[in-house]
Amino acid sequence: MRTVGKVERSLVEEISRKKGEPEWMRQLRLQSLELFEKMRDPVWIKGIDEVDLDKLVLYEDVEVRADKWEELPDEIRRFYEELNLPEMEKKFLAGLSTSFDSEIVYSRAKEMLEERGVIMLPMEEAVRRYPEMVRKYFGRVFPPATHKYAALHYALWSGGVFVYVPKNVKIEFPVEAFFLISSEMFAQFEHSLIVVDEGASIHFIEGCSSPQFRKFSFHDGVVEAYVHKNAHLKFTTVQNWSRDIINFNNKRAIVEENGSVEWVEGAFGSKASFVYPSVTLQKNARARVTNFSISHQGEWKESGSKVFHLGEGSRSTVISKTISTGDGVSVYRGLLRINKGAKHAFSAISCDSLLMDEESKTFTYPHNQIEEETARVSYEATTSFLTEEQMFYMNSRGLDEDAAKAMIALGFLSDVVAELPPEYSAVFRKVLEYDFRGSVG
Repeated sequence: MRTVGKVERSLVEEISRKKGEPEWMRQLRLQSLELFEKMRDPVWIKGIDEVDLDKLVLYEDVEVRADKWEELPDEIRRFYEELNLPEMEKKFLAGLSTSFDSEIVYSRAKEMLEERGVIMLPMEEAVRRYPEMVRKYFGRVFPPATHKYAALHYALWSGGVFVYVPKNVKIEFPVEAFFLISSEMFAQFEHSLIVVDEGASIHFIEGCSSPQFRKFSFHDGVVEAYVHKNAHLKFTTVQNWSRDIINFNNKRAIVEENGSVEWVEGAFGSKASFVYPSVTLQKNARARVTNFSISHQGEWKESGSKVFHLGEGSRSTVISKTISTGDGVSVYRGLLRINKGAKHAFSAISCDSLLMDEESKTFTYPHNQIEEETARVSYEATTSFLTEEQMFYMNSRGLDEDAAKAMIALGFLSDVVAELPPEYSAVFRKVLEYDFRGSVG
């Protein structure tokens, strides 16, 4: 089923019926549609006015399953090959689920996951097989009423991954998912839900990409994470969209007592991108949020984080690194809230920006709401500029302008790139080099 048309009740009900969803999910979709119709566009989002939902493919049903790389359809493998991913996938990926436009099409999780009681399923399948478990968390971490496009997401969501890690189970290898927009004029609304039970831990890696299109597409995904007491989640995202994508990414984690979460977010491409991983911290909970992005050739990148300290002894660290080049614009937009009663909470925020030319821009909009007098907060922001002396030195060593800029960018991002798994770090470096040669997207 390929659906193009107005976002209205009949469309939402058709999607729910096709998926065979329980009544509570159908109602959640319809309630979210009502919210979407009533709410105003966020005034701080640039480029969203260019999204004409009535002309986009809002849902496409792709019924494909495969257990091996060779069993994937030629069309899907071609997209991977264009992205130089097949060899990386064969050599490195421990477990992989891929969403091709709306639907999960490839799943190859290790048998070890099942043996240890880990549930990893396409989101639609999880709704059918584990309705009560999904209902307990779905839409509770990142509610539809958060903003207009969160409501739109819940009305139209399709695809994504559900992961549940049982109590005290620690998964030593990364579990990975890849989301691909394969056609222009497409809207993707995948929804991933990660639940890490008490004392458990997992590292989940999410990759996002698309080939070059002549017309734009729209990405409006949601990731919800619930980290129970004494549990740990590391969530790594590497986005390499084409420059025709408007990317609106909604991520939030709730972390219970003594739990911890790490968000690592890297972004390339996209005409406009808005990514603010957020965390709600209970007693003695910890969070580390690392954002890095490159805004190239007129792109607009917004990144940052929203951290809410509710419990005493909670700690957070936010690191943002951005590069602007070729008239690109990078924006840090952050919110830190420490509630009254969150005694001795601590937060450290660091924002570093690098401007590669006079046309590029960077902006920083921190917003701190501190209600607890025993809390400690540190904030620092720096902006660096590529100088003629640096370029002269690099040129004198035989590097042309593009190669010099790529090397300087890699040096600036080296500490945050080190947080990526080795195979992603290698791909990141390669894409970065291509980016400064104008070959990406």
